[in-house]
Amino acid sequence: LKQRVDLKRPGAPRDRPASSAMKSAARALLLLSSAGAVGAVQEGTAAAANPIRKVVTLLQNMQTKVTEEGKREKELFDKFMCYCKTSG
Repeated sequence: LKQRVDLKRPGAPRDRPASSAMKSAARALLLLSSAGAVGAVQEGTAAAANPIRKVVTLLQNMQTKVTEEGKREKELFDKFMCYCKTSG
């Protein structure tokens, strides 16, 4: 059998004062859920920008490597040219 709840009668669940423990638990739950929602939004934003960020980072790393390789090759070329001039 289904019970019908009369919310207008005194003593109904809405009329009872909530205990401080219940209020604290409700606040904690609200804070946790809102923090989780903010984290999800931030993760969603990071995930949306993530592919572009990956490409930009990849290009920056490639630029650094190419610059370093260019410096090394120039040093080797200079050494080789010095060898060619002095030995030949």
